[in-house]
Amino acid sequence: MKIPNRLKAIADLVPEHATVLDIGCDHALLDIYLVKEKKHKKVYASDINERPLEKARQNLKNAKVEKNIKILVGNGLDIYRPDIDTVVIAGLGGLTMKGIFKNNLKTTKKLKTIILSPNNYQIDIKVFLTKNGFMITDESLVEDKNKIYQIIKFEKGRQKLGKRDYFFGPILRKKKDDLFKKYYTKEKISREILIEILPNNYRLKKHKLKKEIKMITEELD
Repeated sequence: MKIPNRLKAIADLVPEHATVLDIGCDHALLDIYLVKEKKHKKVYASDINERPLEKARQNLKNAKVEKNIKILVGNGLDIYRPDIDTVVIAGLGGLTMKGIFKNNLKTTKKLKTIILSPNNYQIDIKVFLTKNGFMITDESLVEDKNKIYQIIKFEKGRQKLGKRDYFFGPILRKKKDDLFKKYYTKEKISREILIEILPNNYRLKKHKLKKEIKMITEELD
């Protein structure tokens, strides 16, 4: 079964035999892949609205995995079930993800594994989860349709990270592969452009961007 590179990279980080809750499941392609290719026995596919799940239901029926995948309608972790040990969220912003876990912190702490692919504000969600009983145990960058996405795996544990670990990712910093260089070169260029177009009264913002550019330059050298 072929799925987008981003979803496959996420699936590769899901522990064997995990019971997964996929929050914001879209068309449930990841969930079907987990059942059919990764042999997971039970997956929950969820969304806050009923409408996006119509296509998901049809996909489950076509793939003949309705017995293994249960669709839930609800907000974030409000729909948590006791057998869930792993949560996956892709395609939302980091602040939205932070809100999902912050608003259900008691439930969050029951989880064993959290796998996220935030569209932005990656640092915020890394800081929040590592301050609340999780550690980053794996990370990857994946290119999909000319975009590069971060994927972060958190598991129960304690971890002390520095500013650069949060910014780049502690494991990505060690890997430092070609995609890392490509991703952060783009990040550097976008900051340089932003400095040029920001009005002069954005001094604090410009100062922050210059510090980040310096940090990226040092990391890439």
